[in-house]
Amino acid sequence: MATFKEFRNKVKPNWCPGCGDFTVLASMQRAFANLGKEPEEVAIVSGIGCSGRIAGYVNSYGFHGVHGRSLPIAQGLKLANRDLTVVASGGDGDGFAIGMGHTVHAIRRNVDITYIVMDNQIYGLTKGQTSPRSEMGFKTKSTPNGSIEAAISPMEMALTVGAGFVAQTVSSDLKGMTAVIEAGIKHKGFSLINVYSPCVTYNKINTYDWFKQNLTSLDDIEGYDPSNRGKAMQTLMEHNGLVTGIIYQNSERPSYEELIKGYKEEALVKQDLNLTEDQFDRLISEFA
Repeated sequence: MATFKEFRNKVKPNWCPGCGDFTVLASMQRAFANLGKEPEEVAIVSGIGCSGRIAGYVNSYGFHGVHGRSLPIAQGLKLANRDLTVVASGGDGDGFAIGMGHTVHAIRRNVDITYIVMDNQIYGLTKGQTSPRSEMGFKTKSTPNGSIEAAISPMEMALTVGAGFVAQTVSSDLKGMTAVIEAGIKHKGFSLINVYSPCVTYNKINTYDWFKQNLTSLDDIEGYDPSNRGKAMQTLMEHNGLVTGIIYQNSERPSYEELIKGYKEEALVKQDLNLTEDQFDRLISEFA
């Protein structure tokens, strides 16, 4: 059985010292090991941005895609090779701006993958512009007088479009994040995990101290039930989305794969796809 150290490779991350993405990387590696995965059983697909580099920092299969397009690649990969544990990753700009259409439809489709968003509420790699997660009044190079746009609420959005697993955590909580990632991977269907991952270089508002003062753990809310979708939405609205833990989980909803007629669990490369002449003729006749 692989240890978390075996999910490390020799590529040194070049994130800024103190970046929250370091903890996301460590949590992913620990989660894979805790779940008994081997490096060759895991594939990570990432987009563009600081967070997009994470696919190259894990000793596993990795694919560094283009901006906002990690989800279609990850879904195709999972459907082609069902043996793989597939994790898509990106930033809030990647997933909630250019990639928002893919995010919504991936949630709706419910392929069995896990999507981890590293939410620093700013564009970091391009040197500090406002993102869809920046609050109104947020001053950056692109909004020197303060943003006049409302920030998107990704957890509420996920619930409204039918997500089966919605969770949120913060980079200062290695143990909690690891547990959430493990739960997301074990969930049968699409899992959305938003991680507050502070940008220590360009975001001087949403800092580690700010999150410590403003986040509420769902474990501290007496009687909270993550299977209650209405209560999940109410709790998010009451706390302005600033909660951590498993917000909602529907274990009864079938995954996309389970709804495909004739779906086979084994990977396509292991299936006997050779058609007889009669089978081929019948297939062609269906399109005649």
